[in-house]
Amino acid sequence: MARMIACTNNVKQIGLAERIFANDHRDRFPMEVPVNEGGTKEFVGFGVVVPHFLVISNELSVPKLLLCPADTRTAASNFGELRDWNIGYFVGLDARGEDSKSILTGDRNITNDLPGKARILFLTTNQPVGWTKEIHQHWGNLLLGDGTVQQVDSAGLQQTLRDSGVATNRLAIP
Repeated sequence: MARMIACTNNVKQIGLAERIFANDHRDRFPMEVPVNEGGTKEFVGFGVVVPHFLVISNELSVPKLLLCPADTRTAASNFGELRDWNIGYFVGLDARGEDSKSILTGDRNITNDLPGKARILFLTTNQPVGWTKEIHQHWGNLLLGDGTVQQVDSAGLQQTLRDSGVATNRLAIP
């Protein structure tokens, strides 16, 4: 339980960094802002996670915040060494600064039950979706566009997808 609480705190810290970025960029998250304006919009189609977190690294104290304590991955020692395999949270590629219910980030142990491991996971409201046992025993943290963090099971995840108002949520999975 302590690891889940620490993970929730990490996600809240990421949320604060994302909101600071949005406040500086006309209420837009990094994936909505072109690279020449300090964002990561051109990286969205590649499914890489690192650029989306690097642009908010000034607001994060250490890269260790990008890894859940219950995750088996190793944290990067500094932001210069940060790679996708040092990150435990996905990036919601369709999150919008003006949409408080959009899914911004969350634990990487999310699945749509399709075979294989994709860089971009496509989640729709009419397909199975859930959390694996890997990190929080079929639970996970979600950060929404308004900065709130929810600890939800698979049913709660499905409901959050419906509430997001987006037919398909694209998630970049590290």
